[in-house]
Amino acid sequence: MKSHRILAILIRHLYLYQRSVPRLMDIFFWPVTELLVWGFLSRYLESSGLGGVNVVTILLGALIFWDLLSQSQRAVSVVFLEEVWERNLLNIFVTPLKISEFLVSTVLIGLVRIVLVGITIAILAFVLYKFNIFIFGFSLIPFVLSLLLFGWAIGLFATGIILRFGSSAQVLAFGLTFLLQPFSAVFYPVSALPEWARYIAYFIPSTYVFEGMRGIINTGVFSWQSLGLAVVTNAAFIALVLWFFYKMFANVKEQGRLMKLD
Repeated sequence: MKSHRILAILIRHLYLYQRSVPRLMDIFFWPVTELLVWGFLSRYLESSGLGGVNVVTILLGALIFWDLLSQSQRAVSVVFLEEVWERNLLNIFVTPLKISEFLVSTVLIGLVRIVLVGITIAILAFVLYKFNIFIFGFSLIPFVLSLLLFGWAIGLFATGIILRFGSSAQVLAFGLTFLLQPFSAVFYPVSALPEWARYIAYFIPSTYVFEGMRGIINTGVFSWQSLGLAVVTNAAFIALVLWFFYKMFANVKEQGRLMKLD
């Protein structure tokens, strides 16, 4: 694995953001819009009185972390789709670039997006709603890393499906995470789900992240159990997704459909 090839892919996609309003909107506009909607809702619920529950902290904290997960997922899927739209996949993979190097570059692009989104909505949340994301302390780091890895795995899974079925499946690049949101216990605890839904939730790494973050808000205690379960489920999920992606990529190459992927 060569760092200069990874850096080349990273720089190529960062250049695209300089003069692309739609790409910048994907990073800033939608997360900010969600922040405003949920922020005003949380203020309204707080003013209505809910037995001392810190609605602003719970809802805005969950929203910010969910946006980080979504940005991580879309970074992987959209980077791949942009190469498909521009008919550039063949040009990339006839070079010495390895699949692993391409995947690492997508992780780095996701990190850049997460930093930009995180800083923007954290500042706005503090200015508009007096919400300080750093109330989570150092527990923020392992949980955010877990969300980043899970988002990257979801994006890779969506990319594998696009390889298999073509760009007609590209809707998954923008909506796959929302299929998992009801079971991830983002805005409510797992106990609020019906029994059948809990069995699904326990297989999703993000469930343990959001449960752990709520535990910190409610009790001030860091849950090593939640973090451990998030790491274990993430490892299993990533292993399966990598196997699936490499299998789909090999299948596309064998059939000579890399250039004709549309």
